[in-house]
Amino acid sequence: MGCGTSVATETQVKILERDDEVKTSSPALTMKAAVLIQRWYRRYRARLEMRRRYTWNIFQSIEYAGEQDQLQLSSFFSFMLDNFTSLNENGPDLISQLLDPVVDPWLDRETCYNLIPVPESYIGPRISFPLSVSDTNTLLNAFKEQQTLHARYVLQLLYETKKLLKQMPNIIHLSTSYTKEITICGDLHGRLDDLLLIFYKNGLPSAETPYVFNGDFVDRGKKSVEVVILLFAYLLLYPDNMHLNRGNHEDHIMNLRYGFTKEVTQKYKTHGREILQLFQDVFSLLPVATVIDGKILIVHGGISDQTDLDFLGSIDRHKVKSALRLPKHSLEQLDIGQSSRQAKRLRSADGSRPSSSSRSCSKSQRTPSHRKRRCGISRQDSSASISSSSSSSSSSSSLCSPRTPSCLSPRAYPTSPSMPCSINVLQVPFLDSLSSLPLPSPSQHEQEWKQIVDVLWSDPKTQEGCSPNTFRGGGCYFGPDVTQRLLLQHGLQLLIRSHECKQEGYELCHSGQVITIFSASNYYEEGSNRGAYIKLGRELVPRFYQYQVSRTTRKLTLTQRVRAAEGSALRALKEKLFAHRSELMAGFQQYDDNCTGIISVSEWAQVLESVLRLDLPWRTLRPQLARLAPDGSVEYQSCFQDMGTGIPLPQVTPNLAETLFRYRTDIEIIFNIIDKDHSGLISIEEFRHTWRLFSAHLGVDIDDRAIDDLARSIDFNKDGSIDFTEFLEAFRVVHKLDQGSANQ
Repeated sequence: MGCGTSVATETQVKILERDDEVKTSSPALTMKAAVLIQRWYRRYRARLEMRRRYTWNIFQSIEYAGEQDQLQLSSFFSFMLDNFTSLNENGPDLISQLLDPVVDPWLDRETCYNLIPVPESYIGPRISFPLSVSDTNTLLNAFKEQQTLHARYVLQLLYETKKLLKQMPNIIHLSTSYTKEITICGDLHGRLDDLLLIFYKNGLPSAETPYVFNGDFVDRGKKSVEVVILLFAYLLLYPDNMHLNRGNHEDHIMNLRYGFTKEVTQKYKTHGREILQLFQDVFSLLPVATVIDGKILIVHGGISDQTDLDFLGSIDRHKVKSALRLPKHSLEQLDIGQSSRQAKRLRSADGSRPSSSSRSCSKSQRTPSHRKRRCGISRQDSSASISSSSSSSSSSSSLCSPRTPSCLSPRAYPTSPSMPCSINVLQVPFLDSLSSLPLPSPSQHEQEWKQIVDVLWSDPKTQEGCSPNTFRGGGCYFGPDVTQRLLLQHGLQLLIRSHECKQEGYELCHSGQVITIFSASNYYEEGSNRGAYIKLGRELVPRFYQYQVSRTTRKLTLTQRVRAAEGSALRALKEKLFAHRSELMAGFQQYDDNCTGIISVSEWAQVLESVLRLDLPWRTLRPQLARLAPDGSVEYQSCFQDMGTGIPLPQVTPNLAETLFRYRTDIEIIFNIIDKDHSGLISIEEFRHTWRLFSAHLGVDIDDRAIDDLARSIDFNKDGSIDFTEFLEAFRVVHKLDQGSANQ
């Protein structure tokens, strides 16, 4: 027994020694494990941040591309209205009502609302004028309950708002000496929940809680009507404490694309036209800037090197109904005959033809995305003529030019094919020749228009100087030197602007001299960004307050939020690829000489950027957009495999179908212009006129017989009318993976 006891004791001693060894080494192991976990977490967060950033870039690039398309469409309308007496006998008549509408004089009288009865059966909010606090509280509670304000009250509210705004200057001057703090809010874009949350956190507008809302109250969101009604109601109730700046979306042409027009006509089917006309008038009367204590300048977009606050304060802002409506420039003022004779003498003297060098210039700049157009001018060519066709007074500001026919487009004489064409003359037809004319100096109205465009559309940049904002298509990019110069010139110390969605709701740049504030949370997707507002006290030190309206994202992890936003962004990007399929395929095939279906990653990325011009990290996005072959090349046709068309129409050729996919929104805008009664139906003849106008906009030739066959095929009940909602449904991108999951 003694030996047995001895053996057991020795075993226990060895176990205890091993435990001591583990205990003595555990701090080192713990540290090593902590380092490994930290390293893994940092990599995980870095990958997540990379996904979050490229998701953001996709959303923003597609948004700005849409704004550029809208500017080009409206510029085309302006060009057609100003320079052509007819387009297939009907063109300008269709668009003049949009660009130069005549406001019904009836809307300037109280009878515009007094003659509209409010039936006893109406269960929405009832208000009386002049407004009281109980009226604004009634509106707040009604909108929370999803109720709609009767058209009679809407018209009266707009009528009273218009009377008040007419008395206001272009630039509002405020002082913090009469209040503790002033709250400044950025874009709301029809997000009623964001507005209500701001009021809940910060307090309702009052003499003790003054507000400045910095434009873009409407569009994109589904509650634009409710948002703008509340803002106007508080403006009427507290005209000295509620202040509204105009944004680039307080514009009836922008409203056609981005939803406000459609929202009004859907909510007010009987009096929608009159309400829209009054909104258009009220929007043009909104002040364009606010100055606090002579030190803080607040504008919606930004400034340019030509911005002059004294000049801006003196113009008649009501003239600029839409910043997208280029000032009329009549060719009749130019001495075409004399210039034509001079051009003929030059040609007869040297026998040269300047147009040959122009052709070689455009040919040398041709990219895979080059499209052959009816009059020989590409989309890239037309966008190069920004300053000339808009008659802008500064080289640093722009608004996208119309897609003009080459016979009326600015051309350069003769330049080397390797040099970019300079735009300094205008080539116009005269009898049997083309006449070269110097561009005229801008008129007073054009200079005033430019001042408005710059403060509504411009964005800051990190580089010095001022350059055209080609990414948006309007306004300019202004650098820190431009900011500093304007602040010094007017004795200011800070510029507050909005106009750009920021992930945290705000952003500082230009050494803290420029602040961007954005108040619409979840702007691109649930969880994509926070909203924010600024509070300024007498010391004029800005304090930022962030928030996020969310019913679902609070329950999601960070990874789940990023994944949801990423999926939405990639869907939108794939639709963009599908809409440009033929151009992309042509570009891919230029690098695929042997028709193998594969090209290198760098070639694939180069084609995507040259066609889409979205300035995205295509190599990073490649795993989400296309498959790799075993040798590491890209199978470029895989970009389009998980997408298809909507309702198939056998009468539509592939080329026509792709055109309709790509310009679906533009077609819808033109349809809405023609559909005066907002019935959703247009006649076959109106459909033909629509297509003629639109094909002129695109500069493409499409056979009239094909259009007639298409019109007849989609007149399903053969009553001579076309439901263009159904028509457009046939031309949307369908994600096959989504279809598969829906069918399961």
